[in-house]
This record gives sequence, C-alpha cells and structure tokens, in this order.
Amino acid sequence: MMAFEANFDGLVGPTHHYGGHSFGNVASTGNAGHAANPRAAALQGLSKMKALADLGYRQGILPPQERPAVAELRKLGFAGSDAAVIAAAAQTAPALLASVSSASSMWTANAGTVSPSADTADGRVHFTVANLQNKFHRAIEHEQTARTLRAVFRDDARFAVHDALPMHPALGDEGAANHTRFARQYGERGVEFFVYGRRHWGGDVEPVRYPARQTLEACQAVARLHGLAEQHVVYAQQNPAVIDAGVFHNDVIAVGNLDVLFCHQQAFLHQQPTYAELERKLGGLRVVEVPNAAVSVADAVKSYLFNSQLLDLGDGSMRLVVPEECRNTPAVWQWLQGEVKPGAPISELLVFDLKQSMQNGGGPACLRLRVVLNEAEAAAVAHGVWMNEARHAMLTAWVEKHYRDRLSEADLADPQLLVEVRTALDELTALLGLGSIYPFQLN
Repeated sequence: MMAFEANFDGLVGPTHHYGGHSFGNVASTGNAGHAANPRAAALQGLSKMKALADLGYRQGILPPQERPAVAELRKLGFAGSDAAVIAAAAQTAPALLASVSSASSMWTANAGTVSPSADTADGRVHFTVANLQNKFHRAIEHEQTARTLRAVFRDDARFAVHDALPMHPALGDEGAANHTRFARQYGERGVEFFVYGRRHWGGDVEPVRYPARQTLEACQAVARLHGLAEQHVVYAQQNPAVIDAGVFHNDVIAVGNLDVLFCHQQAFLHQQPTYAELERKLGGLRVVEVPNAAVSVADAVKSYLFNSQLLDLGDGSMRLVVPEECRNTPAVWQWLQGEVKPGAPISELLVFDLKQSMQNGGGPACLRLRVVLNEAEAAAVAHGVWMNEARHAMLTAWVEKHYRDRLSEADLADPQLLVEVRTALDELTALLGLGSIYPFQLN
C-alpha cells in the first residue's frame, strides 16, 4: 500500500516563555529572562504548518499541555487552591514555577519515537513516548503526551502507543530528535537509525561539558518495543565534542529522509563506519555532508542549519526547510546558495521566520513529529487534527483570542494565567475533536 510522511507539529502553548531551563541548549540558556510573545510564537508555527499543507504535504497538529502544571507543584508539597499553590511557588520557588510553566511540549520531535507499520513485527505504527528524564521541565510531559497520542492515533488495530521508559539515567530517551528512518520508499521496510550520546553500561566516551541525554540502552529498548528486526536497525554514537559545543540532540547536527542523510562532517563519533553500515543495510544512501571548513559547528548551532526539515519533492530530490537564522549566518547561507540547486539531492530551499521558537532553542525539526502512514492509517487518525484552510483560520482566531502578546517569568505568578490556559485548552479540544484529554477536564 502506498504510504507518505506526515508531519505533526506541536501547537505552541499560551505559557511560552524564556526560562532558560535547558542546560546544554545554548539558545535556551542564552535568552533566559527575556520577555516572550506566546501569540507570535503560535502564529509563526501555524504559518509553517499551513505553508507545508498548501504545498501538498500531510500536516497534522498536536495540542499543547496544560501549564502551569499545578498537579506537579502539589506533588512537591504546595497545597491549597490552585491560586494559592501558584502564589506560594512564585514566592518561595520561582524557578520551580517557571519550570512547570514551560511550553516545551511544542517541540514534538521530543514527544516520542515512531516506527511505521512497514518496519514493525505486528504491522502497526508504533510510538514510544519519550521520558525526557534529563530535564525536569520535560520529564513531567510524558503522561499527557501519551494521552494526546492515544487520542489522535486512537485505533488500536493500527496504532500502538507505548508508555515512556522507566525514569532512570540508564534509559534517557529524547524521542525522534535522536531517531531517523531511511527507506527507498515510505511504504517499504526501512532502516531505523538511532543516535545516542552515551552508553550507560560499558561506555567510556561521552561529553564532559554538557549532558548526553540519550543512551544506547534506551535506543535498544525502543527498538525491542517496536519489534524491529536487528538487520534493519543502525545505532551510532553522536560525537561527544559536538554535544559539548551545544548540539544537545542529533537533529541539531543531522537530518535524514528516504535515502538522503544531511549532516555535518563532525556529527558522529565514527562518521565513516556509520555511513558504511547505513549503506550496507539500506543500499543507495546519499550523504550530503557539510565540511567543517565551510560551516563550523558553532555556526551550525547558531543557525540551526541541520534542525531543518527534509521534504520529499517526488522527483528524487528534497526540499529543505530552514529558519531565517540560516540566512543571517553568512557561512551557512553561502553553503546553501552554492549546494542547494537543481540536480542535487537537496534541490530547493524554504525559509521560515520561527524567531520565537528559535530563541528558546527549537527550529523547524524540533516543532514536528514525523509519522509515516498509509492511506488506511491516515483515515484512522482523529480527523480534526489535519491542517487545512478552514482549520488554519479557526486556530488563528483561537490563538488571537486566548494568547497574550507578552509573557515574562514574573507573569507566571498571575493566577489568571492558569484560568486563561484552561479556558483555551477546553475550547481547543472541542475544535480538534479530541475529547477530554487533560486532567482538569477529567476531574
């Protein structure tokens, strides 16, 4: 059966702010304390979704999580009404309040790892929700992520959504940000490529400045849960030096689609053996490697050149979606102007303004979860999450109605913000036809 790749983008939440929560993410920590614009952030994301849907790509929407996560504060000893809990946290633990108010679920490349039905033992599309255990503000996402994915991919005969791996450093799992699938055609069995930062048991090479968030053991567990055949899986270690340079996920230094791997010369610890194993298991791998002499790792991180989307053009070449920051980084823009051209594996370039997300450390690739589906599987997805003209207009109006145009960390202490978020999310679930997916709706 014919298949295609759909992108499910996370809708930026109403509490989008610059809290600098993500140690190892240079943009996140560098912009800490600045005022954010949640309305602009959500509209920028919607514009990208709409533009790709207009180009003929299947584009889905995933809703944000409830924030601030008052239930998490209650687990940590804060009591009383919701307003009292927020006020007490703001007074005695403002950093904690900022963490439980993070809108980081917008970066759905970290929502989970996805294996299409062509690859799995039982012929279903498998999702494993990422535990994101390395960062507190992200480790609290997985239960809601599982609820959301089960509401969107609700047919158990076609989809399997696995809970997150146990919360332990040995099983640190960051989802699709460290996973790529290669295939000759979307509907054929492919090669699933897992990239890890360290090996918990028996490893001896890892970064020293910033944490390696993904472990080999987590990658192997996900492959087992999805029923992937060993001969169709490749594991590779990320270069520890680039993690220490701010490449906190593989999707900041490499991206792949179908038979094309687009990466930096220093992406992997064992670069050439990694290429060789992928070539042996896939056959016909096309590597577009950017040399360090042309684009430094620092410029790659600054511009998010590789935190991009590779989209199939249907003629054997790819369209590359990059953020505006690539245009503003001279070495990166020079390389793109010289190498993205007709006849090359990457033949077309699209540039988007995603400034609000970029300032918090997330580019085009961070914002989307890739899901390969055939038509029968696509028909089983909750219908209301597919982007089209009417849905874009509806969601734009929803954002403009409910979102603030300025939010600082001090504003998180406003108890009215929680009321605004819950009102907005209650309306959103009805607009998307998802039913009651939030705890405040289930009580």
